[in-house]
Amino acid sequence: MAAAIASRLGIPHLELDSVFHQPNWAGLPTEEFVARVAEFTEQLAWVVDGNYTSHGITDVVWDRADTVVWLDLPRSEAMRRVVRRTLRRIRDREDLWNGNRERWTNLLDPRPEGNIILWTWTRFAEVGEKYGRRFADDRWAHVARIRLRTPAEVEAFVDSLPSG
Repeated sequence: MAAAIASRLGIPHLELDSVFHQPNWAGLPTEEFVARVAEFTEQLAWVVDGNYTSHGITDVVWDRADTVVWLDLPRSEAMRRVVRRTLRRIRDREDLWNGNRERWTNLLDPRPEGNIILWTWTRFAEVGEKYGRRFADDRWAHVARIRLRTPAEVEAFVDSLPSG
């Protein structure tokens, strides 16, 4: 969705996973991660895609954003999408970021950090609660907050954007 928004508006797009996940899935040190995202968001217009609430990234992005779109689909829809996307990436041996690929063995990893499907299932409610609190917090009054709860709402929102 973020790539579609950026394309429609004709502005740069940054996928946070592409910055954080270094070769062999090594995480970028927090200071450098924050610095790279901060540099990207110094531009006049941009779209950032991702949900890194534990690295201080959310504050960097939200402090500089004029609009935040929360893709708050039901758990069943989120799971359907992550399973389909993950299986496709594994089957096609898709290069993700910095030479990383999802692997069949990841599906057997009992740790959410090593298994995106398990991560999505176990963190779904927690992430939703974090975004719910943030959307209700007056600290972010300067940010237009848009919450999309269905695939139809997502499609209508993207279609409503002006072409850049």
